[in-house]
Amino acid sequence: ASMLIREKGFKALARPLGKIDEVIIAVPADAPVNRVEDLKRGIRLVFTDDPNVHLVGMIMLEPANLSTENIQSQMVDSYAIVAKQLIRGEADAGIFLKEAFDDLSNLTRSELKPLVESQINDIFHALLVGPHLAAKSETIRSLLINMNETSQGKSTLDALGIDGWASVDEEDAEFMIDLMDAIQ
Repeated sequence: ASMLIREKGFKALARPLGKIDEVIIAVPADAPVNRVEDLKRGIRLVFTDDPNVHLVGMIMLEPANLSTENIQSQMVDSYAIVAKQLIRGEADAGIFLKEAFDDLSNLTRSELKPLVESQINDIFHALLVGPHLAAKSETIRSLLINMNETSQGKSTLDALGIDGWASVDEEDAEFMIDLMDAIQ
């Protein structure tokens, strides 16, 4: 989003209601650790290719003095594979998008132990419009915000798995970008 907004002239219009990108660090349920500080150098850490989730997860590991230099990292294709590797003992800790962790089956979650959850609340997905549609951005934003007022709109929102859209102004988008830049 940073490059699109700051370099390519895109504009943030809206974000999904109630969808905040929080992160969870989890271990196998039977692991002898109960907090991040219990994790040791050399752990096998598994994560997906989502750079923001990975970045926040690595910051959350700092209280254990863990970094890319003193852990074994493995990137996998999905959060289901992160869980699978933890349950099978192929990894010691995993980084999850909270929403993905919550979407795991009850059985899978019962075999995992969350150690810590981020509480940033300011990182979110945003729908952007390109420069060629900038003149229509307020019309598009209004259509998105009012989408839940029609049956067709509600059906589309259901298909997307969201309750609606919240407006994102330039200040909100810039704050999120600054926050992500600061924690990098």
